[in-house]
Amino acid sequence: MGIKGLTALISEHAPKAISEHEIKTLFGRKVAIDASMSIYQFLIAVRQKDGEMLTNDAGETTSHLMGFFYRTIRIVENGIKPAYVFDGKPPELKSGVLAKRFEKRVEAQEGGEEAKETGTAEDVDKFSRRQVRVTKEHNEECRRLLKLMGIPVVVAPSEAEAQCAELARGGKVYAAGSEDMDTLTFNAPILYRHLTFSEAKKQPISEINLEKALEGLEMDMSQFIDLCILLGCDYLEPIRGVGPKSALKLIREHGDLGSVIEHLREKAAAKDDAEDGKKKKGGVSVPDEWPWEEAKKVFEKPDVLPADEVELEWKEPDIDGLVEFLVVQKGFNEERVRKGAEKLAKFLHAKQQGRLDGFFSVQAKSSPERGEKSSSKGKAKEKPGAKGKKRKGDEKDGDTSKKAKTKK
Repeated sequence: MGIKGLTALISEHAPKAISEHEIKTLFGRKVAIDASMSIYQFLIAVRQKDGEMLTNDAGETTSHLMGFFYRTIRIVENGIKPAYVFDGKPPELKSGVLAKRFEKRVEAQEGGEEAKETGTAEDVDKFSRRQVRVTKEHNEECRRLLKLMGIPVVVAPSEAEAQCAELARGGKVYAAGSEDMDTLTFNAPILYRHLTFSEAKKQPISEINLEKALEGLEMDMSQFIDLCILLGCDYLEPIRGVGPKSALKLIREHGDLGSVIEHLREKAAAKDDAEDGKKKKGGVSVPDEWPWEEAKKVFEKPDVLPADEVELEWKEPDIDGLVEFLVVQKGFNEERVRKGAEKLAKFLHAKQQGRLDGFFSVQAKSSPERGEKSSSKGKAKEKPGAKGKKRKGDEKDGDTSKKAKTKK
């Protein structure tokens, strides 16, 4: 789900934090990609002309494998080194959200059956997409495929977005890649969105710089987490009556979420007293059970593998293994699979020209007081995007043949 309304707030109040790129301009970057989000994305997007998911002759779904194979090749062809991060066990706080998602899938299944009888093709397709569920088998097959392709795979202890953010902060990669904005709430210094989108969409890659976002929003990292929780996240529903603009205003006026909650409850109590004996009107209502402190702990100290304990190694693809898995077992076209594997072998280890931004040196601009406070916590070892300062996670010449931890 991500954070409701956060993109619009950053666009309005911190426009300098967002930039757009063609994928080819990101050559030399290493990116930790939220694989669990990508699987869901491929199951929805990679479909046949009739809107049904791709399947082989045995009736097995192959949309997720098709998406990972060809989109990853496209990423590698453009000089980017992807590492995929898979979800582990979800936090206990997320159980309520997962239960609601299950209920919606059941409703969609019922609606889909009705649409087949009385609805249009568009209605059937809509309900079909709402029923998509990522299974344990989907995850296992994608991990097997990526390993055969020579692409690093990391299984996070818990949330994949949090692990991507940790790898970016620790300098193992340049950026985290996900469609979920809560990747920023987990303190990812740089977020790439749309990286795994279809080339046919012609959607530019969106880059969001957390430090610049904090400067534009005029808050530190703790306040930013408070804002994200107030907007509505995967762990808590938003407070009824508080929209994105009012959420930002409340955090700015009261300083932190605890003070905001106290203010809203006092305001609601005063209103109840004034309307005693009268019919209550709609307004802001803070639930009695709204454990925002627990949600904040999940964002501040997520369950992740420390970056310095994670090794990312890009290897030669196992062509025979890919043919056995994709062609023999899953019914893919052998010629296309072999050509794809050849591209991987060529571009994963091709020496590349250094990035142009590595040849210049400029004096780093000092941040405002709030910005300094916000960026000091959990900041990456080198500032993302600073000219003349190569971050860990960037390739000097693209050569990763040495078997060592990810280093320049």
